[in-house]
Amino acid sequence: MSATDVTVQSTARTHDVAAAPRNHPGRWIAAAALVVLCVGWVVSLWSNPNIDHATIADFLFDGRILQGVLLTVGLTACSMLLATALAVALAVMRLSANPVLRVMSWAYTWFFRGTPLLVQIVFWGYLGLLYQSISLGIPFTSVHFFSANTNTIVTPFVAGLLALGMNEAAYASEIVRAGLLSVDNGQVEAAHSLGMSPAYTLRRIIVPQAMRVIIPPMGNETISMLKNTALLQLIAVPELYTRASWISAQNLSQVELLIVASAWYLLLTSVLSVPQYYLERRYGRGAGRSLPVTPWQQARQTVVRLRSRVTQVAHTDPRNPGTEADS
Repeated sequence: MSATDVTVQSTARTHDVAAAPRNHPGRWIAAAALVVLCVGWVVSLWSNPNIDHATIADFLFDGRILQGVLLTVGLTACSMLLATALAVALAVMRLSANPVLRVMSWAYTWFFRGTPLLVQIVFWGYLGLLYQSISLGIPFTSVHFFSANTNTIVTPFVAGLLALGMNEAAYASEIVRAGLLSVDNGQVEAAHSLGMSPAYTLRRIIVPQAMRVIIPPMGNETISMLKNTALLQLIAVPELYTRASWISAQNLSQVELLIVASAWYLLLTSVLSVPQYYLERRYGRGAGRSLPVTPWQQARQTVVRLRSRVTQVAHTDPRNPGTEADS
């Protein structure tokens, strides 16, 4: 290598420009302001002298509260199962070529979306005022195979289950219908050309592809269902909020029991968000070139970036910021 080449390389190295990311002080100021506001609100709430922290600690894991938590989870699961089954049937009916099925599906959605959930809960809770007994037999005849008192069959739990499930089915049916319509019609035509039946095509071709569109809003509806169970206090279903209200009526610690109930609702919704994320990730395969990173992977990538940044700063020559100390 000649002396001229060495001189050119040293000159080029001297005039190299180190590209640094642009600073955004506004973002950091806004983030710091939000953090200060949130921390200040939490501290002011926690240090409020009108809140008895001992009462919160005593009832957070009280047996009655835990029973309410279990019933809330059971109600949510059963109601969503009922709603999902009805929603799939309603969506298929709405897309059917049969006009009667389309009208019946539309009428169901129109009625249950058009009336308040609270009214429906009261209706199912007081069904015994309209029908003293429920019978099973041949319609329009006096032949009955089974008959029982309405209040014996439609207990508060069953009434709440029917109210929540049937109301949610009206909303979920539109979500399922949107997911089915998102699948390209060419997929259906290709399946029919291969001799697949409509039911088999729906089960093996359409629904798996529609799940990518259905899962995110259905996860949100599940979380809403969990919180809507608190409305069943009106018909004395002993779920989480009802039991907290009963306890607060005895010890007059309304705020403390509300905090206890809120803590459990926050925990349950946080737990429900985990399977929703991984279901979205699973059914999103093929929609993009790469799967979204999981929270654990994102945390590891953040640590790696911070470590590399620290290493880069540590090896930077303080006399010449554009070069490294060992160059």
